[in-house]
Amino acid sequence: MDRLKKAMRIPFAKVPVAANELKYIKEVLESGWLTTAGKAMAFEKNFADAVQARFACAVNSGTAALHLGLEALGVKPGDRVFVPSMTFTSSAEIIRYLQANPVFLDTEYGTNLITPEILQEAINKNPDVRYLIVVHYGGHAARMLSDEQEGILDICKKHRIKILEDAAHAFPARLNNQMVGSLGEVACFSFYANKPITTGEGGMLTTQNEAIAGRVKKMRLHGIDRDVWNRFTGNKPSWEYDVVEAGYKYNMPDVNAAIGLAQLEKAEEFRAERQRVAEYYYEHLTPLKHLIDLPVTHVPFQDHAWHLFPVVLKENAPVSRNKFIEKMAEAGIGTSVHYKPLHRMTYYKNKYQLKASDFPNTEKTWRGNVSLPIFPYMQDDELDYICKTIGKILKY
Repeated sequence: MDRLKKAMRIPFAKVPVAANELKYIKEVLESGWLTTAGKAMAFEKNFADAVQARFACAVNSGTAALHLGLEALGVKPGDRVFVPSMTFTSSAEIIRYLQANPVFLDTEYGTNLITPEILQEAINKNPDVRYLIVVHYGGHAARMLSDEQEGILDICKKHRIKILEDAAHAFPARLNNQMVGSLGEVACFSFYANKPITTGEGGMLTTQNEAIAGRVKKMRLHGIDRDVWNRFTGNKPSWEYDVVEAGYKYNMPDVNAAIGLAQLEKAEEFRAERQRVAEYYYEHLTPLKHLIDLPVTHVPFQDHAWHLFPVVLKENAPVSRNKFIEKMAEAGIGTSVHYKPLHRMTYYKNKYQLKASDFPNTEKTWRGNVSLPIFPYMQDDELDYICKTIGKILKY
């Protein structure tokens, strides 16, 4: 083990750059136009095709996509919006951008997803809420659709609740043979550096609704009524434009879009590679199930994006979660935690008087959750080393 420890340095995440990234970036640089232009438009079209959506709008972050999506759905100051506590702060902070208020929900233990049952209970307690943010945690699609019972889409339609899907982890992911990104009214993706595909920084909003797409495209660039690219590339002088809304500065530059185009070409290969890693973990960590809980899945493995592989150390584990992370780092293995719940964050806890006891499943997860390395092209000897190191730390 000591010899392997010196040899192995395994990061938590590693960006695969093995396709046309350099070629497409060079084309942008040689074009003389580096901001939003033809590459961004091509990225939008190709991404829309990939997720079977009518419209896709490229932006400069997943948070920007969430903000624009919630604004386009009509959230106003004072509105209340359901959102899980087990998520990154972006999912909730964009509610505050619009001077609305989050209503935090517990999630299902094992998946960290909002379920139809959790949603229905929340509606019964908060019948005035008309908006929901669903987080497809870790790349696993929430039960938007269900053959056996009412899915989240059915429940929201019945109660006139508009849905924003936070799909930052969930590309490419599927549910009942439909792509995440084509299921509901608005879906938002992140292309941050450690996401399933990356543009360095960037995001995408998809929708089947032409009015929402139009609103987002207008608001992402200062509320101007025309795209900059169209204004500056026409054959006739066309400098004039109008500002019809007080918009934002959220457009995606072509340099980022060039990276995204290349990554998109390899997206399914990357997903299959992450699935291979997940299957290895399931096979080799199952003997430790009396000490750690492995992720629960409700979809076939091939429908999961496998952005994360989160395990939960049980209370009977011989080390705490924090000590486990320290020992993994000493062995040269990167890990992370997804997430410290928002009901434990100072801002949300104090502003909304949140109590840990109201989130029992999230709390059970939080006390022991650790995300293991999962990225394309991990080698079997790396995976073997990770699993053997976990066994050694847990004294199994």
